[in-house]
Amino acid sequence: MRSPLPVPAATTGPRILARLGVLVAVVVAVALPATLGGCSGPSSVSVTQGPTATAAPQVGAAVSASDFAAALKRPGTVVLDVRTPAEFAQGHLPGAVNIDISGDFAGGMSRLDPTAPYAVYCHSGNRSAAAVQAMTSVGFTDVYDLAGGILAWQKAGGEVVTD
Repeated sequence: MRSPLPVPAATTGPRILARLGVLVAVVVAVALPATLGGCSGPSSVSVTQGPTATAAPQVGAAVSASDFAAALKRPGTVVLDVRTPAEFAQGHLPGAVNIDISGDFAGGMSRLDPTAPYAVYCHSGNRSAAAVQAMTSVGFTDVYDLAGGILAWQKAGGEVVTD
């Protein structure tokens, strides 16, 4: 028995497969670059570019490079590098202030406003965590550090200067 409706030749056999192949190729050509764009390398974090955090990180928190970048753009934030002056001279975040935690850190803290926001970092995150703890123990109310230190910052594509 014949089908009451004729089936167009384009929907059968090799022709339909050829049309599907073209459709799949178009979808892949359009979607693949957009999908791979986010996987092409490290994201770039910046002291000046990109989003600004709408709220401060939790006091004493160790935050990722991207969250650190967003948080340090909040108005009045002091970027505090607690490495040695020699390390600081080799490269630091733009606008950073250097107070060496292994030197007279207590004296350095006494010259800072305890109510200002502080974004603290070091080489790998150990000294900055200790600095944050010292700062909060004497009453600093808005202080957090960069998890992984400047190493994490550079791995995320963050800018470093030697001025």
